[in-house]
Amino acid sequence: MTSSGTALSVTIDGTPDLPGEVLKSLYRITRRSTTELRRSIVAGDPVYTAELFGSDHVEVAPRLEKAVDYLQGLGIPVVLHETTDGQRDEIALETMREILAAGPCRSER
Repeated sequence: MTSSGTALSVTIDGTPDLPGEVLKSLYRITRRSTTELRRSIVAGDPVYTAELFGSDHVEVAPRLEKAVDYLQGLGIPVVLHETTDGQRDEIALETMREILAAGPCRSER
């Protein structure tokens, strides 16, 4: 976890057997192997977690948004979570976008 202790994650709701092309696209977005992605889906674990407000925030935040947009565009249901200081809570898509918009790059402007 980052020094702020905040992360956002996307989990696929249910355990669909996604086609290889979908997994390959998710790999390109998340940089997680198709094997890792399949394991996460079956286990009900996040397919991508973005630790926020650290030095790589500008890289991980867009990956999270792209993963969510891609999955929703395919009609695949997702669940979003915010983890802060070890406390994990389900959040709405709009809440995720608000958290990302409040990122360090925007607050410096």
